[in-house]
Amino acid sequence: MNRLGYIFLYLCLGLVAVFQILPIVWLFLFSLKGNREIFAGSPFALPQEWKWENYLTVWQGGIGTYFLNSVWITVVAIILTSLLASMATFAITRMQWKLSSLVLGLFMVGLMIPIHSAIIPLFNMFLNVNLIDNPWSIVITYTAYNLPITMMILLGFYYTLPREIEEAAIIDGCSIHRLFFRIILPMTTPVLSTIVIINMIYNWNEFVFVNTFISSDQYKTLTVGIQNFIGQYMTDWGAIGATLIISLLPILLAFIFFSNKVVEGISSSAVKG
Repeated sequence: MNRLGYIFLYLCLGLVAVFQILPIVWLFLFSLKGNREIFAGSPFALPQEWKWENYLTVWQGGIGTYFLNSVWITVVAIILTSLLASMATFAITRMQWKLSSLVLGLFMVGLMIPIHSAIIPLFNMFLNVNLIDNPWSIVITYTAYNLPITMMILLGFYYTLPREIEEAAIIDGCSIHRLFFRIILPMTTPVLSTIVIINMIYNWNEFVFVNTFISSDQYKTLTVGIQNFIGQYMTDWGAIGATLIISLLPILLAFIFFSNKVVEGISSSAVKG
């Protein structure tokens, strides 16, 4: 009976995996077709003419600039979010001060603020400080919005760290800054891997803030730059599919290489004591 149960479980998981992979296969085939074949043929049929030039078209259309913008904005925002969230979580969980619970509550309130409700206040604020049409407005917004969820993931892990390590380091003359950067931060590597993946997915796929704050093509990211291939009278759907495949690759590669780290980080931050 146990063997039959395992067989049934793996069959169900295999079926789920097929449904998960099917959209990616469809998108890949979509990116290698022309407009006529996309609308006239079967969605999952192999292309009659493999249009690899769709990828060359999007690259010549500026997709390289959008890709690089997405990369550096995502990386900088992840670094800032991870560092600031780690420092704040360390101060709240490992240091004794009266308002720590209140400060933690203020950070957690950020989880309840809808993105769309903050667009107009953020736009006015960035307009007053001349950061509209500036990529740093996107970096600042991503960092601020990802801080609450990042701190929530870090909290469980920080509570499990043994205080004997800190006490031994302080007895040896270690300062609070050196304690954090040389001892505590390296110990949080498993959960930091989870944080990097979660932040990467959000930053890489975000559309609303970039579309609102950025107007110049030189600062646009992939999610917004794809609109350049949508015309008033003619839309190159194959090129749009190629753009989506290019934008999907970094996320897929990150999951392939860091999936074990993500599971390890989630499980380690979920257990207390």
